[in-house]
Amino acid sequence: MSMPEAEAETHSRGVAADGDGPGPIGRWVRSDRVRAVAVALIVVSVAWRAGLATRGWFSQDEFVIAAQVLGTGLDADYLLRTFNNHLMPGGLLVAWAMVRAAGFATWPWVLLLAVGQAAVGFATWRLLRSLLRPGWGLLIPLCLFVFSPLTLEVSSLWLVGLLVLPMQLALVLAVAAQVRYVRTGRLRHLVAVAFWLVFGLLFDTKSLLIVPLLFLLTVFLFTSGGAWRSLVTTIRRYWPGWLLLFVLSAAYLAFYLTLPSGELREPTSVGQVLAFLGDLVGETMAPGLLGGPWRWTYAGDGPPLVNPYDIAKWLSWALLVTLVVVTVRRRPSAGRAWLLLVSYLGMVAVLFAVTRLGGPLGPLVGVVPRYVADVVLVAAICVGAALLGTKDADEDEVSAWPVPTVLREPGAFAVGLVSIIVVLATVGVGTLWSTARFGDNWSTKYGREYLATTQAELAAAPPGTVFLDTVVPDRVVAGYFWPDNLQSHFFRPAEHRPTFVEEAARPSTFDDFGRIRPVVVQGRKIVPGPVADCGHLAQGGRPTRIPLDGYLVEWPYVVHFGYLSSGDSTALFRLGDATREITLRRGLNDVFFLLEGAGDAVEVTVRTAEVGVCTQLITVGRAVPAP
Repeated sequence: MSMPEAEAETHSRGVAADGDGPGPIGRWVRSDRVRAVAVALIVVSVAWRAGLATRGWFSQDEFVIAAQVLGTGLDADYLLRTFNNHLMPGGLLVAWAMVRAAGFATWPWVLLLAVGQAAVGFATWRLLRSLLRPGWGLLIPLCLFVFSPLTLEVSSLWLVGLLVLPMQLALVLAVAAQVRYVRTGRLRHLVAVAFWLVFGLLFDTKSLLIVPLLFLLTVFLFTSGGAWRSLVTTIRRYWPGWLLLFVLSAAYLAFYLTLPSGELREPTSVGQVLAFLGDLVGETMAPGLLGGPWRWTYAGDGPPLVNPYDIAKWLSWALLVTLVVVTVRRRPSAGRAWLLLVSYLGMVAVLFAVTRLGGPLGPLVGVVPRYVADVVLVAAICVGAALLGTKDADEDEVSAWPVPTVLREPGAFAVGLVSIIVVLATVGVGTLWSTARFGDNWSTKYGREYLATTQAELAAAPPGTVFLDTVVPDRVVAGYFWPDNLQSHFFRPAEHRPTFVEEAARPSTFDDFGRIRPVVVQGRKIVPGPVADCGHLAQGGRPTRIPLDGYLVEWPYVVHFGYLSSGDSTALFRLGDATREITLRRGLNDVFFLLEGAGDAVEVTVRTAEVGVCTQLITVGRAVPAP
């Protein structure tokens, strides 16, 4: 049965009207415009940082981890080792899979870091919405975190990302679960807190700080009254949670202390500690919260260090102090939020003061931005609580509070509004500038150029080109990473790998730029021999001692042995307690070989009695490229 004409026309108009309305995305945006803008900001920040990450490349820590991954199996010895005192089985598991699948390719690592950044960004937004009072003001703490220049290293360097991003995610989700536990008392939220703590500990030992953070957050943001009353209330009301977290932390710490690790680099003086605190708070945190540092110090292939301009640093301090004073005067709970931030920053400062300051890089610890990447996240939570207040705070809305009479005048209000806009614009421009200058530093990668040159050289090298295993330049991997700074380790993930030998007549090596060059040896030489037109004569199967022009300490050396032999033979070459059997050819020849030993003389024993060997050239030292 057909529809009446008038009804059909009305129906068609309704369909047309429905078609002209907003689509699913438009309806989603209209349903919560603040949420839509927040999602857009997170997506922009992730895409921007991914583009920035592609300008850089691996740094020396990544080369070391990559070499270790390809030199070991996936077992407990690998996963439970400490790297620079970090126990990170989760990170090492991801690194093992990624290095074996992607090698030195860049895009898989950039994608991995981008996914991690997005996860932390969206988790932070959900936490802010759950914890703080609603409104457009929620975008301020969100932007403070997702665009902070102090976390650029986390989204650019994959080893730092493997440490910090999981910890940040664990911190955010543990705080969110703790907020739900405090509000409802349900044990399933406490289980979630414990789960995220364990998740963070799988990637970085620093995740232990999540436990005191949760305690302090509960004290400062979910209780009222004096300090003693707040502490007692927090302990008595939520003691099952603290007991569970204490047991987990104690068990983890007991296991960690059984593992072999480097010595704690404790500070050597009070002045060193004060200088570190001045750098951490004055040079890094205060400027970083307001768009700094604006200027960076180049640090080789690694991420740059903060180096703010003096006037910008002092202005950032003034703005930060003003923000604290204004928020504390306007909102009673703001003081507690700032105390939470100061307390957490203090814990981080103590941690690094007792573990990092005594080493050779101790003076730089305070200006390394990755050390405060988690503090930036806590700062976003605390700034949001100070500006907007939490949903649990028993206080009036700011908009309803009395405003001083002088500020009600149109002129004063206009000046205040303009000042706020200028400050926000300045912070935004400063953030853009700091990020751009970080990218300029990050794009300079000596290791990338070195590897690219070596790969091209190896592809074009003639058959039979062999190499002695020596170290890569310090600018690629520092010497204190030995043996992972050896070329045999460095090239494990590369497409073209050198052929390494322990003995060769004409070995090659790479110069500092990655070009293939013949080997020459620099080091101790033998003294002139007593035999005219021969130098030192070794024959008859008897050992011949040949003095060096100085003493050599125990170390892996390269030996250059130039000789004139009356026939083919083998010979035993000795340096201290170390020996190596080498092959000798009739006539005038050279042989290069590796030997680890110590002493002030070498000893040569020709195995064939009727063969005599003359030598005036023996050098024991390190292999370097010929000019």
